[in-house]
Parts: sequence; C-alpha cells; structure tokens
Amino acid sequence: MRRLWALILPVIIYVIAGGIASVWAQEDKNVPLNEKEKKLTLVEASVCEKMKGSTPRDRAIVFSSSLEKVYCFTSFDPVPREMVIYHEWYRRDRLKSKVRLTLKPPRWATFSSMHIRKSDQGPWRINITDPTGQVLRIVRFSVTE
Repeated sequence: MRRLWALILPVIIYVIAGGIASVWAQEDKNVPLNEKEKKLTLVEASVCEKMKGSTPRDRAIVFSSSLEKVYCFTSFDPVPREMVIYHEWYRRDRLKSKVRLTLKPPRWATFSSMHIRKSDQGPWRINITDPTGQVLRIVRFSVTE
C-alpha cells in the first residue's frame, strides 16, 4: 500500500499544482489590458514659494534670494504600487541635494524643499526621477536678488 501511495501521491500533487497554475493564468487573462499596462504617471510638477498643506502656493519660475525656501511639488496619477521617486536639485548643473520620496497607490502628491541664500542666485533645475534614474520631468527656475 505504501508503494502505491508513493507512486500516486506525486501524480496527485502534480495535478493539483497544475490546476492551481491554470487558475492563476486564467485570472491573469481576465485582467483588462489597460490594468496590466498601468504605469506611474507624473501629472504635475511645479516650483513654488510655499506649501499650504499639500497645495502649492505662489508658483513661479523666478524667485527672490530673500526667500528662505523654494518648494518642488509633484503629483502622480496613477501610482501602480508603492514606490520611490527622487527630486534631484541642481544649481548651475551641480547636484546640491537628492531627496527620496515615497509614493503610494492609487495616486499621490508630494514635495521637497531647498533652502536658498543670496549666494544661490542663478539657474536651477530639478530632475524628477524614478528609482532606476530615468528622468520623468525636468523643472527649471532661477534665483535672483
């Protein structure tokens, strides 16, 4: 009897595992194509003077060096899964700061900030990147007197 079970048990396991695999495959086939292809989508990216809650205020492309901070606001919809993005702050093509930000589904808005001083006058850019380093968008602004 033990020999019979030794021969039959692997067959039963194989059949059950195959059945489960085919059910998973069928479930995957039933997912609409647009659901499978959801990608992280950057809806908005802007630079502003201040944030009120999670809303950017006084958006601009030129800022006075008398401000204490400048903010970079980004909004994503959809966010397919929890993931990380980066705001890379550059002044005259030199990296000044790289801020790691976590996004959560189904949509998410976030921001980072940079302290600015009188000596920070000139052109700036913020590269918004995904975890692989792919640039999703570049936002440019200037700091003046």
